[in-house]
Amino acid sequence: MAGPCIICVAITGSLPTKANNPAVPISISEQIESTQQAFEAGASIAHCHVRDDEGLPTSDPERFARLKEGLETHCPGLIIQLSTGGRSGAGQARGGMLPLRPDMASLSVGSNNFPTRVYENPPDLVDWLAGEMLTYDIKPEIEAFDLSHIIQATRMQADGRLKGPLYVQFVMGVKNAMPADERVLDFYIETLHRLAPDASWCAAGIGPQQIVLNEWAIRKGGHTRTGMEDNVRIDRETLGPSNAALVRRAVELCDRYERPVATWQQARDILGLRMPGQGLHAAR
Repeated sequence: MAGPCIICVAITGSLPTKANNPAVPISISEQIESTQQAFEAGASIAHCHVRDDEGLPTSDPERFARLKEGLETHCPGLIIQLSTGGRSGAGQARGGMLPLRPDMASLSVGSNNFPTRVYENPPDLVDWLAGEMLTYDIKPEIEAFDLSHIIQATRMQADGRLKGPLYVQFVMGVKNAMPADERVLDFYIETLHRLAPDASWCAAGIGPQQIVLNEWAIRKGGHTRTGMEDNVRIDRETLGPSNAALVRRAVELCDRYERPVATWQQARDILGLRMPGQGLHAAR
């Protein structure tokens, strides 16, 4: 039996709307309530985006601050991971929330194609974001959409731009990027372990591939991500009623493969994160 499985819930993202599924949490209060339910269902990381008054993605630090404060109040111990993704802003605005010192933040270390655009992550911006995460003692979650991203992350660790051990999330099923292919996932895992033996990994699948990647990751001993950012449905005919419902589906897979679901305390220990109330660098 492998060790505990960390479940990350990506609660909102930049694209899903109420038109796609009325349960998608858009306002700060909706996000807090939805995350609390997912936390109680078994999620120990919340991957967070925020929206403006029109429901459009934004990197507004004030909105991130209100969300972070609410999650700390209603989900004590939850690992809060803020997104620096490119749909929410441009240039250094993407990292404007990092002085809030969340536990974690997403970091894409290279560019790739998305369904209708190029997801641009130029080297100078990547280096700046990584530097801010070092400054504010934030653990990056490396979002790897391509093999080159895994290799780049290990190079950045080797030269000190990233502090190890790495935590790398393999994202599969994005149109025009890496499809959900189990043999490719196996190669990703082998490559990461060869280049960064102390690294941990997670896997996320987009749309109908969400449950596929959940199962592969849990069965192979990794961690996994679910939530309405990636998938608003339970199946082709059924909308997901909540983020918590998608978390419970991942929990059922953990039970099937005899993987205990990581508590927030276990997740923080696995990732080398400080416990609530500890000072900076206390656990790293």
